[in-house]
Amino acid sequence: MNRFVWLAAFLVLVVGGGLALGGLTVTGGWYAELAKPAFNPPAWVFAPAWTVLYILIAIAGWRVWLREPTGRVMQLWCLQLVLNFAWTPVFFGAHLVGLALVIILLTLVAILGFVALAWRAHRFAAVLFLPYAAWVAFATLLNVSIVMLN
Repeated sequence: MNRFVWLAAFLVLVVGGGLALGGLTVTGGWYAELAKPAFNPPAWVFAPAWTVLYILIAIAGWRVWLREPTGRVMQLWCLQLVLNFAWTPVFFGAHLVGLALVIILLTLVAILGFVALAWRAHRFAAVLFLPYAAWVAFATLLNVSIVMLN
């Protein structure tokens, strides 16, 4: 199959999955009533930020998959995506902010593990994950703050 067809598949999986989760998530009054830290961004920031990040995640996964579809780097890529997609329903759906914190911490570890393992053989993919790592580190701080304030 043409490698650009695979890129489209990765984009559909990651961007489509992320946007579907975001679209299906109803934050409602529960989230609005939570105490949040002063550095909490406005709600409109999240959708564009995650859309860009999901595109970078998809491209990184596609690049690794082309060269090493079953290797440890690809396994970490899959793990971080599962964890990433698990956070939203746990936090917003189940309102389990403590469990969501555990999930986001594991996500951050998986992202950093991906960067470390990919750095030599898949440098471009590793670099694509750096903004994602920074954003998830910030999101982890937000999650910690929400746990502490509530």
